[in-house]
This record gives sequence, structure tokens and C-alpha cells, in this order.
Amino acid sequence: MSEASFAKAEKGTSVRNYPNKQALLDAVQTALDKYLAEFADIPERARNIRAADGGKTPSEHLSYQLGWVSSLLDWERREQAGEKVHTPAEGFKWNNLGGLYQRFYQVYGVYTLAEQQAMLRGKTAELCVWIEGLSEDELFLIGQRKWAETAAQWPLWKWIHINTVAPFTNFRTKIRKWKREVMYMPIKSKI
Repeated sequence: MSEASFAKAEKGTSVRNYPNKQALLDAVQTALDKYLAEFADIPERARNIRAADGGKTPSEHLSYQLGWVSSLLDWERREQAGEKVHTPAEGFKWNNLGGLYQRFYQVYGVYTLAEQQAMLRGKTAELCVWIEGLSEDELFLIGQRKWAETAAQWPLWKWIHINTVAPFTNFRTKIRKWKREVMYMPIKSKI
């Protein structure tokens, strides 16, 4: 998500605040479970079909999520190893993320939907272990990680929320719309 999107979300009501670490962990897990449930009836042969509106395919949705959750973990791993962290990724800038998304699709799009879902569940479990190891201050105070020191100036919980809970929740409607357009139309010639 771009820094401009971060600022927009901060001004609106879409970014949720959590009273404590456990509430964030519960929200991540609940949103993930609901998000992945949307893929249960999507056949593997439909994984790369794009709806008429040109949105993401089911595989691209999962690849996008895998990319961002993996990025959070990578930023943390690199900082803890004493490495310089480039956000959003080496060679990419916040104001031009299209190429990064294409990289996510290339890296994770080779896997089946079932494999992508298992990978996302695994990466999210890894993320939750990291969250559990953070103090409340590290999670909720600004300036706790160099990689989070951007123009947005968000504490870690917001970075986690905006890359897990928010898209897991918001993309559910996009997946449902895709299913209506692609899978549930009277003529299923695309599948």
C-alpha cells in the first residue's frame, strides 16, 4: 500500500485501533480464516481467470497477500540482522508499486491455489509468532523500527493491520464479486 494510501486511511475511519496485542492477533487470524474460506469453492482451473472488470485473478489475490506478509517478515528479519532495509522492496518505490505486484504474481503465481493458501496460512502464522514476541510498546508506539520510519510514521500495529486485516477483509468482497461474474454466471464457458 502506498504512503498516500496510508495517509488517506489514517484520516478516515478504515484503520482500526487495537486495545492490546491479543486483539490484533485475534483480528489477523479471524480475517485470514474468513478470507481463505472464500477460496474453498474456486476450482484450480479457474485460478488465473480474470473477471470482465479487470481486477485480480484468485491466484493474484493470494500472491499479493503472500507478497505483503512476506515483506513485513523480511523487513523485520533484515533489520534484526543489522542490514539496511529498503521499503517497500529493493528497486521499488511507494509511489510506483505495479512492478512489485507483478513480482509477487511471478514469485507466488506458480503455485496452485491450495499451495498458495497453505503458504499464506504459514506466513501469517510466522507473522503472529513475531507479533507475540513484541512488547506492547514495540507494537503500539511510533519509532520502534527503522523500516517503519517513513512519511506515514505509523507504529508496527498499523503496518501489520494494513497488510493483513484490512486487505483480508476488503478483498473478500472482490473475491465474491469475481465468483459471481466468473463462476456463477449461467454460461460457465470460461472455466
